[in-house]
Amino acid sequence: MRMDINCDLGEGAGNDEALMPLISSANIACGFHAGDTSTMLQTIRLARRHKVAIGAHPSYDDRNNFGRRNMNLGASEIFSLVRRQVQGMYNLCRAEGEYLHHVKPHGALYNQGAADPVIAAAIIAAVKYVSPSLMIYGLSGSHLISEAGSAGLPAVAEAFMDRTYQEDGTLTPRSEKGALIDSIDSAIEQALSLALDRQVKTIGGTLVRLEVQTICIHGDGSQAVALAKALSKGFRQHDITIQSPG
Repeated sequence: MRMDINCDLGEGAGNDEALMPLISSANIACGFHAGDTSTMLQTIRLARRHKVAIGAHPSYDDRNNFGRRNMNLGASEIFSLVRRQVQGMYNLCRAEGEYLHHVKPHGALYNQGAADPVIAAAIIAAVKYVSPSLMIYGLSGSHLISEAGSAGLPAVAEAFMDRTYQEDGTLTPRSEKGALIDSIDSAIEQALSLALDRQVKTIGGTLVRLEVQTICIHGDGSQAVALAKALSKGFRQHDITIQSPG
């Protein structure tokens, strides 16, 4: 069995060196919520050293809120801000002799794209404009996945080991109590359930089936490295190979 582990990196959390050997896909901040050209290049080179798939991690232009505040932008504005970020990462990869493997939106852009087909379509259109071969990482069962499929882009369904789920298969909003899973043991239990059984226990206690091709670790979390090490160990014990899609 194979499963991708993706991680949001290049965000200045200080964990990149420790996390990169433990993952298979890196989502690199493109400068709008975190990072800059220098950190993007450093993270690309770090990913190359560890043979990790390189992804762009575009966001709203909102550094003050780390890209986690919802914004009310039109489709053309979203297209422009995503295209600019993905194109920048694409160009840096080419300059380094690497190729851009995927795109995963960040924070509020990710969540609004998952819930709103218009926003999702604008994100997908921008990615396709840069390259129709780029993969889209998006929340399992969301509009990001369906709109990518409609546009002919390869979609990778994502689930989270450190976030709780609602009965409809969506993530519990960060603003609500119990949105985050703080226990490493509980997070590993959820990750193994997702990888082995393609199901997750909701915050209400019921089991929901999810298509899962990649599991996310948040690189800015206080326990990110410990989580990644525990997940790698858990996967080895269950003969699950950590490997990027494609």
